[in-house]
Amino acid sequence: MSQNTSSAVMQQRSEPHDSLDDFPTQPWATRALCEHVLSGSYLKNKTAWEPACNRGHMVDPLGEYFNAVWASDVHDYGLEGAFQHDFLMPFTPHVMKWAVTNTDWVISNPPFRLAEQFIARAREVATEGVAMIVRTSFLEGVGRYENLFSKNPPSIVAQFSERVPMVKGRLTATGSTATSYCWLVWLQGVTSTKLVWIPPCRKKLERAEDYAAYREVAA
Repeated sequence: MSQNTSSAVMQQRSEPHDSLDDFPTQPWATRALCEHVLSGSYLKNKTAWEPACNRGHMVDPLGEYFNAVWASDVHDYGLEGAFQHDFLMPFTPHVMKWAVTNTDWVISNPPFRLAEQFIARAREVATEGVAMIVRTSFLEGVGRYENLFSKNPPSIVAQFSERVPMVKGRLTATGSTATSYCWLVWLQGVTSTKLVWIPPCRKKLERAEDYAAYREVAA
């Protein structure tokens, strides 16, 4: 029997309830946020917190634009400098309490089943903005509309014109996907929603060293 590869089927990504939802984000997709959605020069004096940092594939490119980046995750993936923390717990980690600055931005690829909770918590923590990369299908759903979008719509919906391959458990330079992704951005004080498209930029923003650690493991 042949596999059904229709987009309706391929966009389903079912994970167990207790799954870590380990789908690393392509570094170029984070650079696309900073270059094409946010102003890169504006970010150089700002701070960011990545609360689902995984192995650091979003943290590293954020560090190219932000003055400081905190990294945490509920699971210890062995990322140097990251601290283990459940972002949905209503307290600030000690390592951040000792900092002499606020968390200007919270930027992440949240676990899909917890994305609404991540967004709510991030909007409580960030002083300037929140950016979450999600499947475009996240914009659908009556419950999500009633609980989130009707009350707190994103300031910007930034749709990728290219596909962003996310593969379970590893970063890949050659993978493909039928799933469409976008960045949702909430800006303090902005209540209207602007739709923008992220132009084709993978070739410009992708770097060979982004995948170096995976090539070493394969070798």
